Amino acid sequence: MDVSIQYSRTGIGFRFVLGEALLPCRTSSLQGKLFSGDSSSFRWSLFILYLPILCLRFGQFVDLINSNSPLSRYPYPTPTPKPERSIFGKKSIKNRINSTLPPPYLTQGSGRLEPSFLEKSMAARVVITGLGIVSPIGVGVPTFWKSALHGKTGITAISSFGDFPMESYRSRIGGQVSDFRLPDPSEDKFSSRVDRYAQFALAATREAIQDSGLEPEKEPAERIGVMAGVGMGGMMMGERELTTLYQSRKPHRVHPNFIPTITLNSASGILALAFGAKGPNLTISTACSSSIHSIGQAMQAIRLNQADVVIASGADASITPLVFAGFCSLRALSTKYNDHPEQASRPFDRGRDGFVMGEGAGTLILESLRHATRRKARIYAELAGYAATNEAYHMVIPREDGSDIARTVTLALKDAGISPSQVDYVNAHATSTVVGDDVEVKGLRAVFGKRLNTIMVNATKSLIGHTLGAAGAIGTIVSALSIQTGIIHPAVNYDDPDPHCALPGLSTKVQKKSLRVGLVNAFGFGSNNAVLVLKKFS
Repeated sequence: MDVSIQYSRTGIGFRFVLGEALLPCRTSSLQGKLFSGDSSSFRWSLFILYLPILCLRFGQFVDLINSNSPLSRYPYPTPTPKPERSIFGKKSIKNRINSTLPPPYLTQGSGRLEPSFLEKSMAARVVITGLGIVSPIGVGVPTFWKSALHGKTGITAISSFGDFPMESYRSRIGGQVSDFRLPDPSEDKFSSRVDRYAQFALAATREAIQDSGLEPEKEPAERIGVMAGVGMGGMMMGERELTTLYQSRKPHRVHPNFIPTITLNSASGILALAFGAKGPNLTISTACSSSIHSIGQAMQAIRLNQADVVIASGADASITPLVFAGFCSLRALSTKYNDHPEQASRPFDRGRDGFVMGEGAGTLILESLRHATRRKARIYAELAGYAATNEAYHMVIPREDGSDIARTVTLALKDAGISPSQVDYVNAHATSTVVGDDVEVKGLRAVFGKRLNTIMVNATKSLIGHTLGAAGAIGTIVSALSIQTGIIHPAVNYDDPDPHCALPGLSTKVQKKSLRVGLVNAFGFGSNNAVLVLKKFS
């Protein structure tokens, strides 16, 4: 009997071969000792017999510390290893740890190092610990939530254009933030530097951080990130300065802060500056799906151990003369209810004729479960899954059969490890456009089938209009509150359900149900789709 040693990149293996010797060290004396009867020979025999097992253990240890292991500091998955042969010559694949988690704590058990299951799972999980909002029905989460539960609408006749004539606009209504006040400059040196939309983001983020109990100044600055979703950016200042330039024809009169104010990343930049966040900082602009992407990317940054805490925000303030005129020319806005603004936003209703523009901001504080648990933070919900796709179809119209929406939902559920049968709540995109609402329901029915009739559905835009870059963040805040409290705020104007997209789970009354898993949908211009999966924290 011969013993051969094989070394590979992944470890050391042994095999016994009967017949011709494979090792140069094989001698007749060694072979004799293996089968002789004295005690010394017996010990040699045991050593040779157990040597393969000991080295197999060593091979597993090598496996543990190679690049597939969480011990590696590079949290990127590597290709699955090819099958190797066991000591019996049969094909087998060793149990390997292939994870995108950061280095976990280790425990010693059964004679080998193993990652702590608790630490492994806590590092992978992302939770929501703080909420902040600026909306047409209230500034601050308590005011907003109370208004939403009472079915209060924030849609009114547009007033913010001042002396600009509104009579020539096809649509003359919107969801405006009327009770927003800038903080005292002595207490806030940042708001005066940025456009209205970024001021909204600052206010929402201050509330979210206070709500979370987080003290950014006591955290490692490099471990705090910012992800901002923005639709149009600093259009208010942009339009004002453009008008000044063309009227005066004096370039030197353009405001010196014009460029840093109108750039799309002015919100994420000012948030990092205000709260000392030196971690990953991104601005995402995919129209109506911007802030769902910002939350999804914030989750990924935590999963990849790039940050412990991420400020995920979405903001927009685009009810301006030029932007509003553009949407009117696109014929995307509601025009039938100019005399009755409160009736204009009516998702999934037969009488809908376009969306209503809104403005506002929403911010969520996301943390790894490990970080949140360590500081004993209150947790609203767990962020479990995210998917981003593109239909490559049309700049403003979704694919009519809803197949790409269904694909996005399916991918998000797969990312969360959740089956469609577990979903009991959907915060729908629900813009109140004729085509958009119909296509969204087609996509949901392709995933859930008849079970969609039993799922609770919400349409937050019926109350505040479509806040563009802020819409997904506000919808996620609503979903987190509904999952935490088991209360679903009513939709308004759902008086005559469209039979093509009727949703039995959508109600004009407050609904109460214990919720476990919810979806938040957002579908933007440019065929950009995004879906988040939230679940009750346990």
